[in-house]
Amino acid sequence: MPLILQYIAIALACMASAAFVLQKQWPQGVRRMRIACALPLLRETRPAWMRQVGKWIAPAAVAGGAGCDSGCDGCSSH
Repeated sequence: MPLILQYIAIALACMASAAFVLQKQWPQGVRRMRIACALPLLRETRPAWMRQVGKWIAPAAVAGGAGCDSGCDGCSSH
């Protein structure tokens, strides 16, 4: 039994490491993936607990818009 726990711990560490690298190297792709996963859960026909999970998965809203010049350097309008 302790061997399976060791494998589970290693798998969790590998998944956390992969998630960290993805977030650092490909933030827009991770954002799109989170939106794609959250949207089906946020439908009005879903149960309340499922909508809560969707809100938890969904990324925070981005302030401003294209050409907002908020100083975030997230666009190429400069």
